[in-house]
Amino acid sequence: MISFECDYNNGAHPKVLQRLVDTNNLQSLTYGADKWSESAREKIKAACEDDEAEVFFLCGGTQTNVTIIDSIIEGYEAVVAADSAHINTHEAAAMEFSHHKIITLPDDKGKLRASDLKQFMEEFTANDSAPHLAQPGLVYITFPTEYGTIYSAQEISDLYNVCKTFSLPLFVDGARLGYGLMADGCDITLPWLARHCDAFYIGGTKEGALCGEAAVFPHHNAPRHLFTIVKQHGALMAKGRLTGLQFEALFTDGLYFSISRHAVEMAMKMRKMFADRGYKFYIDSPTNQQFIILSNEKVKQLEKYVLFTHWGPAGNGKEICRFVTSWSTTDEELTTLETLLD
Repeated sequence: MISFECDYNNGAHPKVLQRLVDTNNLQSLTYGADKWSESAREKIKAACEDDEAEVFFLCGGTQTNVTIIDSIIEGYEAVVAADSAHINTHEAAAMEFSHHKIITLPDDKGKLRASDLKQFMEEFTANDSAPHLAQPGLVYITFPTEYGTIYSAQEISDLYNVCKTFSLPLFVDGARLGYGLMADGCDITLPWLARHCDAFYIGGTKEGALCGEAAVFPHHNAPRHLFTIVKQHGALMAKGRLTGLQFEALFTDGLYFSISRHAVEMAMKMRKMFADRGYKFYIDSPTNQQFIILSNEKVKQLEKYVLFTHWGPAGNGKEICRFVTSWSTTDEELTTLETLLD
């Protein structure tokens, strides 16, 4: 059985594991005050070309989304997001559990449109009943989106300008950030992103780490007492070195970006395999997530040998299936899949 079910079905990149092994017998300070976590912060700040950035390490994506958003907005404020946003569809109402409403707007292939955000905010501020409603407090997007699509620099710039007009922080969920940045056609770099949002995070769990996400506040704008807020949310690791060491390895010699590019290249090879055999795609994704329309018969045949995600019905006896590559995907796995497609 081979797996294209997700991009976190392997352990960790060997260089990440080796860094953990090499330092295992060394003592350190706790709660992220260790020298390796500090080194990782400096490496991330350098990669962002932002000496003023503030970096915090958390364990997982849902935890990071809830903790960071809750630290930025007030209890009466809501999050504005696309209706397909990860916090709205795949996080078990974790955002609502923290007592924040999610205001959803229609997505365009997974993306939130600046024009829709502008129209919503204009109508909201003109509404006489606005004081009685949950107040929009933050805008959330993912990069890449739930459908593997990516924003252009212009699209994010337009969103950020609308956010600034209405004094809304822009938060970017980067659980798969590297896979988006290294996709063909992407005109966004990490330093550019750091200049065009108020907070974002760099995903590790799905990009070569055992666990961990690096939350970045690029304008020296972290909420006051964020360390305490992280702990209150149960998100502060006593052995903070675990995440720090992993990000130190990922941001040494460009490892994070090279393994992200590998995943994209594997996805493009896989995409060509399906396309060459006449399979249709649900959406055009340039990243490591590919959405293929398969007949129900082909689904039953493939799932005997391959793990993939059953995304939803496509009608006419067909199904949308998601196949995901990662930093660990091999040519041998693709070859095995190819033999099953004919």
